[in-house]
Amino acid sequence: MIQEYQLRVLPEIAANEQRLKEYLSEEKGLNLRNINATRILKRSIDARQRTIFVNLKIRVYINETPEEDEYEHTVYNSVEGKPQVIVVGAGPGGLFAALRLIELGLRPVIVERGKDVRERKKDLAQISREHMVNPESNYSFGEGGAGAYSDGKLYTRSKKRGNVDKIFNVFCQHGASTAILADAHPHIGTDKLPRVIENMRNTILECGGEVHFRTRMDALIIENNEIKGIETNTGKTFLGPVILATGHSARDVYRWLAANNVTIEAKGIAVGVRLEHPATLIDQIQYHNKNGRGKYLPAAEYSFVTQVEGRGVYSFCMCPGGFIVPAASGPEQVVVNGMSPSNRGSRWSNSGMVVEIQPEDFINEELRMESGELAAQQNEQLLALNPSLSSSQLSMFNTQLLPLHFQEELERQCWLQGGRRQTAPAQRMLDFTRKKLSYDLPESSYSPGLISSPLHFWMPEFISKRLSLGFQQFGRSSHGFLTNEAVMIGVETRTSSPVRIIRDKETLQHVTVRGLFPCGEGAGYAGGIVSAGVDGERCAEAVANYLNQSSEQ
Repeated sequence: MIQEYQLRVLPEIAANEQRLKEYLSEEKGLNLRNINATRILKRSIDARQRTIFVNLKIRVYINETPEEDEYEHTVYNSVEGKPQVIVVGAGPGGLFAALRLIELGLRPVIVERGKDVRERKKDLAQISREHMVNPESNYSFGEGGAGAYSDGKLYTRSKKRGNVDKIFNVFCQHGASTAILADAHPHIGTDKLPRVIENMRNTILECGGEVHFRTRMDALIIENNEIKGIETNTGKTFLGPVILATGHSARDVYRWLAANNVTIEAKGIAVGVRLEHPATLIDQIQYHNKNGRGKYLPAAEYSFVTQVEGRGVYSFCMCPGGFIVPAASGPEQVVVNGMSPSNRGSRWSNSGMVVEIQPEDFINEELRMESGELAAQQNEQLLALNPSLSSSQLSMFNTQLLPLHFQEELERQCWLQGGRRQTAPAQRMLDFTRKKLSYDLPESSYSPGLISSPLHFWMPEFISKRLSLGFQQFGRSSHGFLTNEAVMIGVETRTSSPVRIIRDKETLQHVTVRGLFPCGEGAGYAGGIVSAGVDGERCAEAVANYLNQSSEQ
């Protein structure tokens, strides 16, 4: 017999299967000797009160043997000789699109500008050691995308867009821990995710797909408003419909699309800092215990959100027991992001603390940078891609790219503040709210190093004022959070794509270019690993419909 129960137990019971069996025997009247196994289906921590509980949905096998696997398998058959589809980008959107294409009997050809997930790691180390950023291989570009080495969290609120459980099961099939199927905030970890990504690539190759690394898409081949394929930096051309899953940092792609009249639009972004506390302090605050989390609880998480002067201020991508990493993708940039290993065992906890910015905000003078010089630079880049552009077109495209320009200029200012290296400008949290320079800084997980800088002075007031008021509000609601033990590290700008590549809601094709399927976070339709994976699957299904309709005509 198999029974399922909803339980609310102490952490020490939830952490030990034998203790769980004994609890079930005592509370549910089961014979302990007949309980062969238990399987946790859902798990979450309730830390709202001083006594911490773990909520469990548990399956109990009474005189039964559990099924062999805890996850559902997907069958991937050979697609040798099948119609091919070009997938640009090997992040979660591209990888899940390719796997779904195989399910649908189509042959994916992945083109990835960066290196494979293992080779890429060497370039990440060089950023910290030598302050050198490889523009084609970094925390944003390469197999696995931005999520591969910046945490691997799988939490999403996007339950309506597609089959989230399918994404989790495919991860498990390729080597992820089955704990992600149960946890309320599932997390693979940056130390485990690369192997999972390699296994996904191997599935694609074994089924007859192709994966081309160090191969950057330089242009789409468009004839009569229909995609015929792509041109690459290697001189090789790939033909077929295109799933464009290039990620939120492929700024050259946005500029090429704008310069070649492929419709895009500016979208809202969020910009701010990485905020780092000692992990023990966050544990003490969140678990209401001066001794911290103890033996049976994980590193504590937090989530803050408020409204300040009409715009959201909130925590983003919280990394308990994690590290802050240098996430620049080109020269003259300092960008920070966060990550955690699977054990979440570092001495620090961090999150992005960001302010919402809407497209209309960029029209205001307070958000304009040195617009003359910057606009001239952008015009030069656009004209290099398409010399026939008129002045009115340049003006329109610059407006569409305003959020991107803003990101770039803020990252450049951060680079200048950091001494033209990957050293990041930083300020103690309480000093920031009091508009004081921090004369020293706490020890930090950010390995390239920090330099004390008055973020309150040089960051745009639109951001710094709202951050300061938001911090003060968070400090009132969570005693001990607003402290000089915490350090703000600049800047966090890559929360999402600054541009949306417009597509039809039903067919998922670009609104004017047939056979082009903008996909995932880089196209403005996802916000993390899981939602990008879901969107990749949807785009693969849309391509299959497109090819079926084309063959019928």
